[in-house]
Amino acid sequence: MNPNQIVDDAKKKFNSAVEHFKEELKKIRTGRAHPGMLDSVMVEAYGTEMPLNQTATVSAPEAQLIQITPFDPNNLQAISAAIRNNPSLGLNPADDGRIVRIPIPPLTEERRREIAKQLGGKVEDANISLRTIRREAFDAVAMAKKDKQLGEDDAKRLEKQVDDAMASLRTEIDTIAKAKETEIMTV
Repeated sequence: MNPNQIVDDAKKKFNSAVEHFKEELKKIRTGRAHPGMLDSVMVEAYGTEMPLNQTATVSAPEAQLIQITPFDPNNLQAISAAIRNNPSLGLNPADDGRIVRIPIPPLTEERRREIAKQLGGKVEDANISLRTIRREAFDAVAMAKKDKQLGEDDAKRLEKQVDDAMASLRTEIDTIAKAKETEIMTV
């Protein structure tokens, strides 16, 4: 394996871990309605579990309302039930026979703190991913060094490049998390 490829692979994996972290943050509720809040909802439609966005159009016409328009009106009750039965959302949908409307209640101080704790857990998960990727890169460097493909100085240089890449992304994660926490705690 090309020694520089170890660093490139690690950087690609680091970036994908950060992208995953950003996607996870979209699912955290901040008091404003946005369609991404319902990305994890699975609906029982046509005898199988399907993601909500494959059975309906999800939009947020107002800051405190999500509107769902099913592609097939027969799935209306299944969509409402799937959202109502999802305990992590804590939402109560209402339907008028053709559209499901979900009012987003304002967050209480206690709920805001709970969501901030969830944010902390997601930050830790992202950091664990980064450390795992770094360990894999270090193992690859050690293996190349053992196979005499790399000298001691080159191995140290590559490990430093991996560490530097990880440090910059860790800073990015912390910055994103601080911004999200500020958004959550703002009334």
